Amino acid sequence: MAQWILGLTGGIGAGKTAVSNALADKGICIVDADVISRDVVAPNSEGLRAIVDKFGRDMLQSDGMLNRTALRELIFSNETHKSWLNNLLHPMIRKTILSQLANADSHYVVLSAPLLFENQLDTLCNHTLLVDVSEAIQLHRTAQRDKVAMTQVKQIIAAQMSRQDKCHKADTILDNSGSLAHMHAKLETLHQGFLKQAQSL
Repeated sequence: MAQWILGLTGGIGAGKTAVSNALADKGICIVDADVISRDVVAPNSEGLRAIVDKFGRDMLQSDGMLNRTALRELIFSNETHKSWLNNLLHPMIRKTILSQLANADSHYVVLSAPLLFENQLDTLCNHTLLVDVSEAIQLHRTAQRDKVAMTQVKQIIAAQMSRQDKCHKADTILDNSGSLAHMHAKLETLHQGFLKQAQSL
């Protein structure tokens, strides 16, 4: 098991996935909370069955997948439903995260989560790394990548912990407002430092 855990986070459009992929290319195991949160509601999963039992078959698409749009609309304006869903899924997600962290066999392991601080997942980590860009860059990158309206991106950003609060909580901040090559160069330096910290345990 990799004993040293790096918590990786960043706002939408900051480039967290690019950083995660770059670390994976260096042979580091990645535990991705986004992937796990999709897996716990995959077809025939305990999570999806519970959602359908609670809210009905409108929660299913014709192919048996979760109808995320319908679920999002249902919980967006109903705090009771939202709380029920969080109480169902968060323990499942956390259990899977802990299992994957325990089975990681690289020099250190990355726990990648957009809501690392909001969901207190940083408490599992030895060190946290925030991938950070200005809100203007977040808006531009996300609108281009996801082909969504600026207003929708602004709503997503507003729903996340503020950039200032994340910067205050993070142990290390990686400014990703430059080129991909620039990010890779900075990340290599950080990676060498993380290896040293992991080896000193």
